[in-house]
Amino acid sequence: MLISPNQAISASKDAYVQALAPLQKDGKIDSNPKLAKRVQRVTGRIVAQAIKAYPHTKNWDWQIKVIDEPDTVNAWCMAGGRMAIYTGLINKIKPTDDELAQVMGHEVSHALANHTAEKMSVAMLTKLGMGAVAIATDKKYRNYALQGASLAAAVAVTLPNSRGAETEADQIGIELAAKAGYDPKAAVSLWKKMGATGGKSPPEFLSTHPGPKSRQKKLSKLAKGLVDEYRNAGNPPGYSFKK
Repeated sequence: MLISPNQAISASKDAYVQALAPLQKDGKIDSNPKLAKRVQRVTGRIVAQAIKAYPHTKNWDWQIKVIDEPDTVNAWCMAGGRMAIYTGLINKIKPTDDELAQVMGHEVSHALANHTAEKMSVAMLTKLGMGAVAIATDKKYRNYALQGASLAAAVAVTLPNSRGAETEADQIGIELAAKAGYDPKAAVSLWKKMGATGGKSPPEFLSTHPGPKSRQKKLSKLAKGLVDEYRNAGNPPGYSFKK
């Protein structure tokens, strides 16, 4: 761990702004107001439960943006609660609200468990040497204007999580979703859909989120233990994202 949680949050703020700026300019951020509102509603209920369980995250700058890239099946959450989901995931997976809640609950959980800081540390050790050269020679990288920890935060989004981190995010995420009033059984149906998408070329989401059959069995077991939590949740209020 070369990066502290607070350093990861600060660096992710810069990386998030820089990564979204060119997409915003091209009209690819929240271009479908109805879809953006749906994603905010579902994610807001997840965030509300995250804040309840982890009070220190009340001060995070929670954000969620829908990126209009129809071929990209992915979603992520940086340190500090800055999130994105791609239209490719929505269009190809066609998740129900319960399944969408599992996606966002899983990603939020990576931030809650400080997995971003872990991956940033890996990035600084393995990729920043090459990244520094790329920034100096490649216009694509220069446009990001990212250096040091901020570059590590941007790179971390592309790195796979460890098996332990995935298991932890699965457990935290399905529990958050259940407490937010979303059916935990949807975690199993979501991963079945994910596995069936793309044929021989699995979606990017699966490249960093391995989904073996054993995972579905574990999620099914977790879901059974959260039935009462889900039934008692009702329709809890959600977090209101800043415009």
